[in-house]
Amino acid sequence: MMKVATDNDLVIKLIYEFLNDQGIVVIEKEIHEHSFLPGLKIEAGCLIIDKQRLLYPGDILHEAGHIAVCPKNERAMLSDNVVNNRPGTEGEELAAMLWSYAACTYMNINPEIVFHEDGYKGQSEWLLSNYAQKTYIGLPLLVWMGLTSDNSGGNGFPKMIKWLRD
Repeated sequence: MMKVATDNDLVIKLIYEFLNDQGIVVIEKEIHEHSFLPGLKIEAGCLIIDKQRLLYPGDILHEAGHIAVCPKNERAMLSDNVVNNRPGTEGEELAAMLWSYAACTYMNINPEIVFHEDGYKGQSEWLLSNYAQKTYIGLPLLVWMGLTSDNSGGNGFPKMIKWLRD
């Protein structure tokens, strides 16, 4: 059995490599203004990370999920709180959660790193329990986006067809 990555520096390194491979731009720099999540900001479709202020490395994957599930022609316009700044796209929150779970599975990172107890409005344990039981709330969105297939053949989610929405 493969060892699951949990060390923060190793996790961040794995996430950076994965995001780079998928074409999601990561820029490390100081964030002086308030951001939705400490140490993280989406700016013009890029993920800005202030490692000194970052509280949870798993939050990187969740925010990257928002970039990944956004239509390609809208990605460069993403900034700040993408859910509040893009009315009518609230379902993308569910898609970003599933995307980040699939990424954890792909990279062999413990999903508790993303779904930590201080996130998801206190529902992390419930989400992880559902995912462990293969109850993927919002999966039809990822299927509709063309990122994965349903689980009918055993080869579906959390395996992804592709990582970025067209």
